[in-house]
Amino acid sequence: MSEPDLRLDKWLWYARFFKSRSAATRLCAAGRLRIGGAVINKAHYKIKLGDVLTFPQGRLIRVVKVLALGLRRGPAPEARLLYEDLKPPGSASGPPPAGGQLRSGGRPTKRDRRALQRLKGQN
Repeated sequence: MSEPDLRLDKWLWYARFFKSRSAATRLCAAGRLRIGGAVINKAHYKIKLGDVLTFPQGRLIRVVKVLALGLRRGPAPEARLLYEDLKPPGSASGPPPAGGQLRSGGRPTKRDRRALQRLKGQN
């Protein structure tokens, strides 16, 4: 009897890593996904239980192990049973930037300006 298998793009969609199957297909076609260290660029690649997938999702790099193949795209709690996250999402980023939150763009506020002056020893 043969091992059960499922198309890669379907599994990524079932596991709710992507909103659509076509988005999962585009990731595969771009060659941005690895299974066991080998680059995969075909969405029809058949994954099996125990395969380890590495792929980017947003600004994070996801590393997941396939625990189950699934039969449908179900609710999120059901989808989480299909994989084991080997690298939790928070571990990819480094320590928070020193000095608190950084604002992007715009003029500094009065509070920011005074903090800079204290840092420079101007007041």
